[in-house]
Amino acid sequence: MHHQWLLLAACFWVIFMFMVASKFITLTFKDPDVYSAKQEFLFLTTMPEVGKLPEEKHIPEELKPTGKALPDSQLIQPLVYMERLELIRNVCRDEALKNLSHTPVSKFVLDRIFVCDKHKILFCQTPKVGNTQWKKVLIVLNGAFPSIEEIPENVVHDHEKNGLPRLSSFSDAEIQERLKTYFKFFIVRDPFERLISAFKDKFVHNPRFEPWYRHEIAPGIIRKYRRNRTETRGIQFEDFVRYLGDPNHRWLDLQFGDHIIHWVTYVELCAPCEITYSVIGHHETLEDDAPYILKEAGIDHLVSYPTIPPGITVYNRTKVQHYFLGISKRDIRRLYARFEGDFKLFGYQKPDFLLN
Repeated sequence: MHHQWLLLAACFWVIFMFMVASKFITLTFKDPDVYSAKQEFLFLTTMPEVGKLPEEKHIPEELKPTGKALPDSQLIQPLVYMERLELIRNVCRDEALKNLSHTPVSKFVLDRIFVCDKHKILFCQTPKVGNTQWKKVLIVLNGAFPSIEEIPENVVHDHEKNGLPRLSSFSDAEIQERLKTYFKFFIVRDPFERLISAFKDKFVHNPRFEPWYRHEIAPGIIRKYRRNRTETRGIQFEDFVRYLGDPNHRWLDLQFGDHIIHWVTYVELCAPCEITYSVIGHHETLEDDAPYILKEAGIDHLVSYPTIPPGITVYNRTKVQHYFLGISKRDIRRLYARFEGDFKLFGYQKPDFLLN
């Protein structure tokens, strides 16, 4: 009888220990899930806001940066590119800068935007910012030539031969559909350095032999803006600055036609407050921006941006100071007043070293 009681007690003890052990095992299996859930929450909260993310433990493929616009035209981007877009949104909302940041999406703007339907890309042309190379990229993507190296230089800017349709060539409905759904980008550089580049390219060197700049446009600027009428030299940068800074410059612009694209503002060219662009590249950081744009557009496996010569994209303050040397502060301030929207929208520092 005594042995039976001992056996019964032992059974109860085994059962009790088994229950405790089971509870312990259950708790230890639950812990990793709790930790994983915490990890998932911390990971997702560090991602940029792109609307409501699905409740998976990994970022779904459709939210990874493929380059194609998401349903809400939003991309998961490195911080610098997101900051550029946020800056544009903030400046566009600034009522004090409205006249300098907003422009209608006119035919002039639509003429600047080149289309690649095959890969759903829109590129807004901003001359004197390395646009020739981007046009070559699009020409290859559109199938006109098999590689960038095989594109003749005289074809790049010949719109009858380069196979680059302009957005203005589509119907209103087709334009809106492309603006809404395509990957859109353009490139900027320091506004004053761009003007220097335009002046040198069109009025000094003129490498593509475009005689109308020297023989038609330059004389028109000199007649109206040269102070010393006895001076017989060709157009000087000072004449050019006075023309661009004149609040009444538009009557000459109308005479010059589309040739003004080389020096009008980025706002007038690409309407960044009216069109929601996917990426804004900067000429000064093109070594990083070009590969990023190709990747975001989903074409990095198809084409590469041409090799960038060392140092060519670096901002040259000495050159800027040299060109503005001897130009009156009044004329420089009037020039800045016209291009202030570009400086503010794209985060370029106000050139106080020229203005004060």
